[in-house]
Amino acid sequence: MPRVSEEHLERRRQQILDAATRCFARKGFYNTSMQDVFAEADLSAGAVYRYFKSKDDLIAALASTASADIRAVMAEAIRRDPLPTPAELIATLAQWIKSQHGPESRLRLAPQAWTLALVDPTAGAFVGNAIRGIRDMWREYAQQMQAAGWLPDDADLDAIASALFGLLPGVLLQHLILDDLDPEAIAVGVATLFRSGALTPHG
Repeated sequence: MPRVSEEHLERRRQQILDAATRCFARKGFYNTSMQDVFAEADLSAGAVYRYFKSKDDLIAALASTASADIRAVMAEAIRRDPLPTPAELIATLAQWIKSQHGPESRLRLAPQAWTLALVDPTAGAFVGNAIRGIRDMWREYAQQMQAAGWLPDDADLDAIASALFGLLPGVLLQHLILDDLDPEAIAVGVATLFRSGALTPHG
C-alpha cells in the first residue's frame, strides 16, 4: 500500500508539472498565474499547493527536470565507445533538441527561465544550478577527450567546458526562434572549425 501511495503522489506531482509546462509555454512565466495552473491541471488550489507552494517552486522543479533531460542525453553520448568527436556530440544534441518540438515543448521554457533569472534572485539560484549541472557534463567530456589524447595534458578543462557549453544555447535558440535547425550542417560547421585544431582526434 505505501508503494501505491508513493506512485500516486508522483503521478499527481507530474500532472501539475505538465500543466505548468503547458501554461508557461503558452503564456510565459510572468503572465501565468497559479490559478491558470489549477485550471490546466484540473485540480483544486489545495491539491496543487500540497506539492508546490508558489510559482517559484514550479519554476525550480521545471528547471531541474529540463536540465536533467539534457544531462541524460549528454551522459549517454559522451560515455560511448568510441568517444564522439565534438562535431558528433553537437549533432547528437542538436538532433535531440530538434525532436523536442511543439508549442508546449519544455525547451520553450529555457529562454524564459534565463530572462527570469536575471531579475529574480530566487529563480536565478534555480537556473544557475541547472546551468552549472550541464556545464559539468561538458567538463566530463573534456576530461574524456584529454584521456583519449585529443587534448594536451595541461589543457584548461574548465575553459574548454565553458567554451563548448556556449554552443548549446545557440543551437536551442536557432531551433526555437528561427525554426531552421539543421543538425548535419551544425556538425559540418563544428568539424570544419576544429579540423586543424587540438580537438581533432589523432590516429
